[in-house]
Amino acid sequence: MKTLENKIAESIKEAMKSKDKTRLDALRAVKTAIQLEKTKGGSKELSPADEIKILQKLVKQRKESAAIYRQQNRPDLAEVEEKQLEIIQDFLPAQISDEELESVLKQIIEQTGASSMRDMGKVMGMATGKLAGKADGKRISEMVKRLLS
Repeated sequence: MKTLENKIAESIKEAMKSKDKTRLDALRAVKTAIQLEKTKGGSKELSPADEIKILQKLVKQRKESAAIYRQQNRPDLAEVEEKQLEIIQDFLPAQISDEELESVLKQIIEQTGASSMRDMGKVMGMATGKLAGKADGKRISEMVKRLLS
């Protein structure tokens, strides 16, 4: 089974051959994040869940940076961040639709017996574990709030 690290290394080679600077920059950022995570805990292998968390963190950073650049009227820099964001998202599992997300969250709410906003923590705990990489936390929390209110 190919690890994320192997996939990134192959993609870096392809980006170098095709002289795609934006793609190369994004892939190098992912490679650096993986190496930092591995050395942080002593040379351990990363689980697929760890890999997804790293990618989600990088995606979130790119979204936030792009938003800030847009607020500061710097569309040139925002576009670079958004292109990198798309490249990084290619390595994440496909995002589930709103209908699928709602269905899964309703099952979790039923399992936990949640009935009000006070139970949101229980639901979010299960949901973020079950939906890791398939939906971002913001989307999950918004839908949980809507379903519990």
